[in-house]
Amino acid sequence: MDCPRAELYILDQLRQHLSPTLFYHGLHHTLDVAAQAQSLAEAEGVTDPTDLALLRTAALYHDAGFLTAYQGHEEASCALARQVLPGFGYAAVQVELICQLILATKMPQSPGALLLAQLLCDADLDYLGRPDFWPISRTLFRELQARQLITDEHAWNQIQVQFLSSHRYWTRTATARREAAKQERLAEARALVDGFPGLKPWATQGPVPPAD
Repeated sequence: MDCPRAELYILDQLRQHLSPTLFYHGLHHTLDVAAQAQSLAEAEGVTDPTDLALLRTAALYHDAGFLTAYQGHEEASCALARQVLPGFGYAAVQVELICQLILATKMPQSPGALLLAQLLCDADLDYLGRPDFWPISRTLFRELQARQLITDEHAWNQIQVQFLSSHRYWTRTATARREAAKQERLAEARALVDGFPGLKPWATQGPVPPAD
């Protein structure tokens, strides 16, 4: 299992071929998810080198499907993983585990009791409970706007409320780190939907991260 080569391959593909209008699902998101997955794994006591390597590979490939598809990108990510990872020495059972982790991130998330899947799911939505929630969420709004999948900010804020209300973190570490702040973001989103005058929380959270 040649993880470094598998990593270099997919990062090169993402860097060169992702759409420039993937303001949220750009290379920066993939790198963030990989970093958060590793941090969560360490905190949850995952020490097996193979498990850590498979988790990192899944994180780096989890949104690779955006190279070819927007809707159903998780399945496209798995198709790519099945196509290229055997060439980097990944056994069939390892590739299928990676695909299981990737598919667990599909909304609504479904990691079940598998810790590695829970870690990837929590890493994928780590930003929901972070200080940079609002600027990051704005990049997703812009991305959906570019595809005519969202009409206006009010509709977007309603979606934010619904999503934050229904979301859960799966690991104890992510819950401890992010849940309280996520509830604060939910309260802010509800205030926006209710028309609280002058409230634009993203305006105080720094610039929108640039697209890769």
